[in-house]
Amino acid sequence: MPWPSRKRDKGAVADKKEPDAKIAKTKEETPDTEEEEKSTKPPAGTSKSGWKNWKKTKESDSGGEESKITYCHWLLKSEPESRLEKGVDVKFSIDDLKAQPNQTTFWDGVRNYQARNFLRAMKLGQQAFFYHSNCKEPGIVGIVKIVKEAYPDHTQFDQKDPHYDSSSRKENPKWSMVDVQFVRMTKRFIPLSEIKAHHLAHKADGGPLKNMMLFTRQRLSIQPLTQEEFDFVLSLEEEKPH
Repeated sequence: MPWPSRKRDKGAVADKKEPDAKIAKTKEETPDTEEEEKSTKPPAGTSKSGWKNWKKTKESDSGGEESKITYCHWLLKSEPESRLEKGVDVKFSIDDLKAQPNQTTFWDGVRNYQARNFLRAMKLGQQAFFYHSNCKEPGIVGIVKIVKEAYPDHTQFDQKDPHYDSSSRKENPKWSMVDVQFVRMTKRFIPLSEIKAHHLAHKADGGPLKNMMLFTRQRLSIQPLTQEEFDFVLSLEEEKPH
């Protein structure tokens, strides 16, 4: 295949630094959990005031109407650091995407049924955050868009691929992938710790990140976002990091 597989949902790896994830015990998934939980709690008043200012702006734009909860954006996790899986390096950073022809690639290797279903729900032109996962400092680095809707993932039939699935049949494939294209880098790196701080504050005051799947379903590499979640996270690129 022309480039490494992106995801490893079979086994459901969470970020090394992502707190509270209930994951299988491996050498790379257990360190610093307690320390990360402490470090990502928001300073008193900081995140809440940010949410109130954002909410005030949004209400003035929309007449104060609540947005209907639908998933129309996505978050895609990929590993920017080298890691061998069955002898194949599964590293794929946003720079690797930018280096592809037409800055486009297929998003293969998803082997979790819920994540696969999210892939199948993606629509042409929808945007997603590109999220660096399972690395020293996970977080959002850029934006991509869906340029081809779900179709069979060819790696499930390749015995040399780390994501080969002997139980999948070509007449009824189990696994799907989409094509994504680079849109732009975010204006700054938005770290998991910062998003976590807002999530904790929003759980208390009803902000848009209160149910963000990045913290309720950490193990999924394909995650849906509501319009409010996407807009709020995107607004963080305009702020100076705390």
